[in-house]
Amino acid sequence: MAQEGSGGPITVSEVQQLVRRKDEIEAQIKACYELLEGQKGVGMNEPLVDAEGFPRDDIDLYQVRTARHNIICLQNDHKALMKQVEEALHQLHARDKEKHARDEAEALAEAMSQNQGLPRAFAKVNAVTPGSPASVSGLQVDDEIVEFGSVNINNFQSLQNIATVVQHSEGIPLSVTVLRGGKKVHVGLTPKRWSGKGLLGCNIIPLQR
Repeated sequence: MAQEGSGGPITVSEVQQLVRRKDEIEAQIKACYELLEGQKGVGMNEPLVDAEGFPRDDIDLYQVRTARHNIICLQNDHKALMKQVEEALHQLHARDKEKHARDEAEALAEAMSQNQGLPRAFAKVNAVTPGSPASVSGLQVDDEIVEFGSVNINNFQSLQNIATVVQHSEGIPLSVTVLRGGKKVHVGLTPKRWSGKGLLGCNIIPLQR
């Protein structure tokens, strides 16, 4: 489990440990409720005395009181643990976001430094359907494709190369580099099912060499 006050960044395995602990507590709470259910179905609030004010003799009062006490303690533990899990997930998410921003900045710097002697494109976008994954990613008509995932000028043979990459990348972000207005532009394109046809919602044609 993450050390309190260690100050170090939380790791995925530490989050998994927190989640496992949460599952254990939930199982213990369930067991306590099942014990109460076995005692004539007394829950957390049913009276433990009879109509005349005497302790009930049809249930094990000690077991019921212990189970109720344990449920209250475990629920408090569960609440505190859920807060820890939430904070840890926020921390991981923030770190991912930071890394993504850093990667974008590096990609932009690389694009600017390589503006001289732009790479050759092998295909061109000639249609983009509004609302499609391609449109959402920022892909535009007349974008000339330099890299599409693992496909580039050196290994491109036909549009089937692109189709294969798309089919194997459903739900996975692809790095796409295009030439737009004489500049290199990086686009994050995630092939996925949408209301229209295919996984992209754009039409790509090969460029004549």
